[in-house]
Amino acid sequence: MRLAAKGLTAILSIITIGAALSLPTSFAFAGEESNSKNVTEDEIVRALAPAPKKPLTRGLSIAPQADPAPNAAETKLIQSVRGRSTRSLSSTEREEIASVAKDKPNIDLEITFDYNSANISAKSMASVQALGRALTSPDLKGSTFVVAGHTDAAGGEAYNQDLSERRADSIKRYLVDKYSISATDLVTVGYGKSKLKDPSQPMAEANRRVQVVNMENKTTASK
Repeated sequence: MRLAAKGLTAILSIITIGAALSLPTSFAFAGEESNSKNVTEDEIVRALAPAPKKPLTRGLSIAPQADPAPNAAETKLIQSVRGRSTRSLSSTEREEIASVAKDKPNIDLEITFDYNSANISAKSMASVQALGRALTSPDLKGSTFVVAGHTDAAGGEAYNQDLSERRADSIKRYLVDKYSISATDLVTVGYGKSKLKDPSQPMAEANRRVQVVNMENKTTASK
């Protein structure tokens, strides 16, 4: 009886191992989540689309409410930086852009680059391509966009500033070359490690990002 029991146990073990080996890979790693941070074209369009304008209101004694005039200072700033190289922007201009951009439609993209390089990594290419398609969509085409590069807190300030500028420029070149977006409609700026998204975790991956902002300045954007 003992020998029979042992034999039965061995057979059951072999069956169990065979069944485990035949499981699809998705079952074997069901508890793991993908590290992909890629976003879709629709997600980018929704994030960057200007807020809908309020309908005009009419009354017996109330005149129609017109849309507010564009902020002259904002328009002047955007005109002054369109077509400029990233490295030509002064620290004051960078801060002025950041101040204007904070109230504009924006999205943070976790675009990674090759180590110590401005080359876009293969795993982030889908997000950059989605960005290209989004910026040429009817809902967004014609606006001026800020492409801002950010790093984490590792390394010195000068090193990170240079790296963030080169990476923002890399995104711009790709969008211009692959999607024929006008170079003057893309304002690139680098902030290095000066504007951490998560200051409580200065080395966190969330800080290494590219922020895209719709400045909504279609009156000066090239058509």
